[in-house]
Amino acid sequence: MEHEIWETVRRHLDSVFSGDVSTYEATTSEDLSLYEWWVTPHRQDGLDFHRFMIEHRWAGTGEYRFDLLEPRLQLYGDTAIVSYTFMLSRAKPEGGVEHRTHNESRVLIKRDGRWQIVHVHKSPAWPAPIEPR
Repeated sequence: MEHEIWETVRRHLDSVFSGDVSTYEATTSEDLSLYEWWVTPHRQDGLDFHRFMIEHRWAGTGEYRFDLLEPRLQLYGDTAIVSYTFMLSRAKPEGGVEHRTHNESRVLIKRDGRWQIVHVHKSPAWPAPIEPR
């Protein structure tokens, strides 16, 4: 079961960066809620925002890879919580590679025999200030 959960997470993440809307929709619940600190300090609900982002290739094109650093899985029946530091590596058009990291938690539920992501929370992987500047 653990392999099935991590495989769902990896397929889901890959769909975001490869522009695969159908896999994104298959691995994500319609009632998704998420926090993405670099987009807005408010919760976003549903799939419309990410459909738009994926269809317009917000993540760019070209070669990429992602790694899930210090992955942890907490399993409670048909509910799973995964957390890790997400590291994205991209080949730069002019040569070389750039890296970005942030922390993520994702909640999945098993519905109709398949795992789907229902909640995402992302936070900076650098020491953010306690008070806004």
